[in-house]
Amino acid sequence: MPDLPAPDDSLRAALHGVRGLLLDLDGVLVLKGAAVPGAPEALAALERHGVPYLVVTNTSLVSRATLARWGRSVGFATPPDRFQSALTASAELVRREFGERPVYVITSDDARAEFEGLGVLDGAGADAALADGSDVAAVVLGDSPDQLTRENLNRAFRLVLRGAALIGMHRNPWWLTPEGPTLDAGTFLVGLEWATKRKARTVGKPDPAFFRVAIERMASEAASRGEARLRRRDLAMVGDDAFNDIGGGRRAGLRTVFVRSGKHGDAELAQAARGARGYQPDAVAPSIAEVVAALVG
Repeated sequence: MPDLPAPDDSLRAALHGVRGLLLDLDGVLVLKGAAVPGAPEALAALERHGVPYLVVTNTSLVSRATLARWGRSVGFATPPDRFQSALTASAELVRREFGERPVYVITSDDARAEFEGLGVLDGAGADAALADGSDVAAVVLGDSPDQLTRENLNRAFRLVLRGAALIGMHRNPWWLTPEGPTLDAGTFLVGLEWATKRKARTVGKPDPAFFRVAIERMASEAASRGEARLRRRDLAMVGDDAFNDIGGGRRAGLRTVFVRSGKHGDAELAQAARGARGYQPDAVAPSIAEVVAALVG
């Protein structure tokens, strides 16, 4: 197994006292369908040193089980329960707020597994509800190249006009795939907002509630191990997105580390720092490998 890089003193100082990590997936652990160099070794080092972590991702295309299975194919050993995704958070919101009321969910067949036991409508069910005027509590928009069709978006549009709540699993405009920069579900969500003149409720990063769930889970796990109370500043959010990861993490009270292995760079960092409410990460690193080396080295 390759060694981690030599620890960087300035990065080590920025991470002093950190007791756990929240890790973005795309751009931090994987990029364009492959593992970021050194990322599997970095997570293995966290495991060896007993450093808790949670993968917090706006991924809404596949279930946690599929994420874990795919991760194993590229060198990771992260189990399904160490993922918190915009998809799982959306399913929990539907379960908590709408119960068994019908909801129209645009997502992949695999992602629907997270909504098991809930009143999820398919296209035919949505058409029937539109035809007979029956209740549909919400439209939930996730990511799926096969399902983000004009036909399905028209169904969503009509249901929202009729009173259904509009919920976006996230607002990401684009992401990096093996084919290059690719439109993400947030682009279609904004289109529905514009067409319906309704503001969507979003669930994933940078929503404070998404971070709160992760923080509370990490704190509960620390307490179950008999450790001292975990404070927010004891956690660091590691991400490649200057707005969703770094901005959202800072607003949640976490330390933040920006890594240069993903989609954003100096231009986005400079944009985030502008204005009276501008912000900067606590540290910048080339990749997750350097972050882990500074934390455990």
